[in-house]
Amino acid sequence: MERLQKLIAQAGIASRRAAEELIKAGEVSVNGKVITELGTKADPEKDHIKVRGKLINEKLKKQQPTYILLNKPKGVLSSAADPEGRRLVTDLVKAPGKLHPVGRLDFNTEGLIILTNDGDLTNRVSSSKTIPKVYEVKTKGIPTEVAIRKLARGVRLEDGFRTAPAEIRTLKPTDKNGWYEVTLYEGHNQQIRKMFDSIGHSVVKLKRTRIGKITDAGLAAGQSRKLTPDEVKSLGSVRKVTDGR
Repeated sequence: MERLQKLIAQAGIASRRAAEELIKAGEVSVNGKVITELGTKADPEKDHIKVRGKLINEKLKKQQPTYILLNKPKGVLSSAADPEGRRLVTDLVKAPGKLHPVGRLDFNTEGLIILTNDGDLTNRVSSSKTIPKVYEVKTKGIPTEVAIRKLARGVRLEDGFRTAPAEIRTLKPTDKNGWYEVTLYEGHNQQIRKMFDSIGHSVVKLKRTRIGKITDAGLAAGQSRKLTPDEVKSLGSVRKVTDGR
């Protein structure tokens, strides 16, 4: 017996969080009975499980876990669907079955994003506060060292969110722009852009270069590759780095 949201995620229909919304919306049934209570369990070997009227048991039997690493270019949406018809990260990869992105990168942000049909991994990585996400940041103008230390300690954003401490390493600036390597352990919407806005230096370029131990080495913008078994395993066991990076 497994929770329905886990089975729906394993079938590649939606992430576990999205599956919970399907259940609450009355879109899921077991043996003909509509289920709206989260935590309800079912046995895919015995029970007929339907999502939006379609049986998912065969998908559960056939589904093989897929893990793709994409170096997302600027101007691509981190979503599996878009009513406006914009280009999606799922358009850039070739893989059997339906994939969804793990977390999000802004439309104008570049860099690494994982696509998978594994709802458990999606939930684990998206909610983790121990898996570092590393970004290269180019700012308009050059912030003072005092301002950077303020960001590193954590700041309250305009929307009221208080950021956790971040690791910020100063890279070589140009005459007009600052460059930084920022490591976060949380994923608030547009957090880095809002952080630097709060000190009066907007972000003009943003790129994610690492997720946990997984780097963008050898992966050009728009290119993708499969994660290795060791990389997949690392997403469940990464601990906070202590070398100052």
